[in-house]
Amino acid sequence: MLEAVRGPRAVPPEAGRKHRTILVVEDDPDTAAFLISGLEAGGYLVEWAADGLTGLTAACRDFFDAIILDRMLPLMDGLSILEALRSEGHDAPVIFLSAIGTADERVRGLRAGSDDYLVKPFEMTELIARLEVIDRRRAAFPAVVTRLVCADLSLDLLASQALRAGEQLLLQPRAIQLLEYLMRNQGQAVTRSMILQKVWNYDFDPGTNVIDVYISNLRKEIDRPGLTPLLHTIRGKGYRLGPLA
Repeated sequence: MLEAVRGPRAVPPEAGRKHRTILVVEDDPDTAAFLISGLEAGGYLVEWAADGLTGLTAACRDFFDAIILDRMLPLMDGLSILEALRSEGHDAPVIFLSAIGTADERVRGLRAGSDDYLVKPFEMTELIARLEVIDRRRAAFPAVVTRLVCADLSLDLLASQALRAGEQLLLQPRAIQLLEYLMRNQGQAVTRSMILQKVWNYDFDPGTNVIDVYISNLRKEIDRPGLTPLLHTIRGKGYRLGPLA
C-alpha cells in the first residue's frame, strides 16, 4: 500500500550516474505505483504527492530536477499548480500527464510553462526518454538564474529587489548581496568566515561586528511580526536561511 505522501527513497547507484530527484504529483495510487517503480528502476529518487496542494507545497519546499504532474488532481488541478510555480519563479522542468490528449489541451499545458506533455496511457520507457531529453537540453543551454525563491521570500537579481509575502523589503546593496548569498545556500549553515569571504571579499576576520549588524537588520526586514521566521542563528556554526523542518 502506497502512502499518501512519501519522500525520496534510497536507490542503489548506477555506475557513473548522479541521482536525479523527481516529484510525482498523481492522485491515482495504481498510476503512482507504476511511476515510482519505473522511475526508481531508472535510477531516480522519487517523492510522491497524492493531491494538488500537497504537490505545490512540496515543489515550493524542495528542489527537484523534474516534476511529473497529473493534469486533473483533487484540491488543486495541475494547470493551476504549474501557473503558480512559474509565477513564483520556479523553473524546474515539468512534464504533464493527462488522459486528455486534444491539441487544445496540449497547447494549454505548454503555454502555461510545461516542458512536455504525455498522454495516458504511456510507456515508462517513453517517459524516461523524455526526461533524458530535458536533461540534455538543460545541460546544453543552462538556465540563467535571475530570481531566487525561499518559501514566500523572493529576490529579483536583475532589479535588486526583495519581496516577502508580497511586500517589498527595504535593503541596501550590501544587504542584497548578503541575502543573495544566503538564498543561494538556503537550508545550509554558513559561517561568518564564509560570509566575510563571499560577501565582503575578506580572507580574514577584521574583528568587527559588521556581520552581526547586517544579519540583525536583515532579520528585521525578512522576519517581520506575523511571518514565519526564515533567518536563523545556528549556535557554533553561523546562520541558516529557510523554514525550520
